[in-house]
Amino acid sequence: MSSMASVAYPHPGFLNPVPKHSLHKPLLFDLRSSCSRNLSISAKMADPSSSPVVQIERITVPNNYGEKLVGLLHETGSKEVVVLCHGFRASKDHEIMRNLAGALTREGISAVRFDFAGNGESEGSFQYGNYQREADDLHAVVLYFLRSNRVVKAILGHSKGGNVVLLYASRYHDVPVVVNVSGRYDLNKGIEERVGKGFIERIKKDGFIDVNGKDQYRITEESLMDRLSTDMHAACLSIEKSCRVLTVHGSEDEIIPVGDAFEFNKIIPNHKLHVIEGADHGYTKHQVDLAKVVVEFIKAVP
Repeated sequence: MSSMASVAYPHPGFLNPVPKHSLHKPLLFDLRSSCSRNLSISAKMADPSSSPVVQIERITVPNNYGEKLVGLLHETGSKEVVVLCHGFRASKDHEIMRNLAGALTREGISAVRFDFAGNGESEGSFQYGNYQREADDLHAVVLYFLRSNRVVKAILGHSKGGNVVLLYASRYHDVPVVVNVSGRYDLNKGIEERVGKGFIERIKKDGFIDVNGKDQYRITEESLMDRLSTDMHAACLSIEKSCRVLTVHGSEDEIIPVGDAFEFNKIIPNHKLHVIEGADHGYTKHQVDLAKVVVEFIKAVP
């Protein structure tokens, strides 16, 4: 566990992370069935008494736009399930998503991690903005479980996914716990760092901007305007007081400054802020700290 401390801030008003390739090294599997639409794996820790048996199932969920969303359900047999949402240009296989799913299942809580449309294995084309559409994707996943007589205990999102879960809570009032991990408060910021100066003039002239480098993608004028018109302040004011919200942020976040977390703390009604000292945006050396904070909040009785 990291030697760096974690600091919890009240609203003004040890889990081991799942290592990469964990599905192959620390777990013993009984591969029961496999097909293009469903993969069911029975997973048991080497010491069966230390953890519940977990089935990992590949699920597909249709969204409101005729696209199939692909997810992995870590099934412990619990009635409750936690939905995990990845960030920008990421997927359900991001380290944070895998580690948090593992941490939750070790506590007997089922978890599902899925790809937003246009990302990972899900259908659709990638769009730079899409904040409200991704909230709609999340709603489709939540309804998938509610209609199966499950209880969606919490929704969690990292980075852009953090914005999505907060937007979801402002529009749909059917999940009691929301966890925002390193979301951005002001969506007008952080763009120039990715695409360079004068991006408004450039996109007005050409209709798009191509981002080149290690990660290549196109930003259309429509998708940029989608981001710029998404008001997180107004959305957060619409979150009901009955909804418990946790914001976790790293003090050394190099992508989204920790100050954004304090802004969320000022306006979300039923909110707790936890800053993990020394953590960067990806919680590179603080996966255990992140999992501990998240699981304790989700398990807490309000």
